[in-house]
Amino acid sequence: MKSLFVGNMSFQTTEADLTALFQPFGQIGRIHIVTDRETGRARGFAFVEMPNDAEAANAIAGLDGKEFGGRNLKVNEARPKGDRPRGNGGGRPGGGHGRGRFSNEDYRESARQPREPRW
Repeated sequence: MKSLFVGNMSFQTTEADLTALFQPFGQIGRIHIVTDRETGRARGFAFVEMPNDAEAANAIAGLDGKEFGGRNLKVNEARPKGDRPRGNGGGRPGGGHGRGRFSNEDYRESARQPREPRW
């Protein structure tokens, strides 16, 4: 079983469209179009599982870069979650891992100056 990543899809692409696109290359196990959690709209990429590795390789060779729905598809073998490079944590400065742009962490180690009284 080989899982293929299909990227740069039109947001209107349906499972039936992908089935028709991949059917000439062989048997299709499962199709999963990734949707946004909040809006439910397609995010522009999907995963297609093909049971036969040779058919999956033919599908990659035949469909990568092909124009479909007004866009050039990106088709390659899907990588497991752990093998992907990490993003920056949802667009937050510093990746949201404790030491962002406005973090106090840098100042904790430095010697503090005594404060003047306010009166």
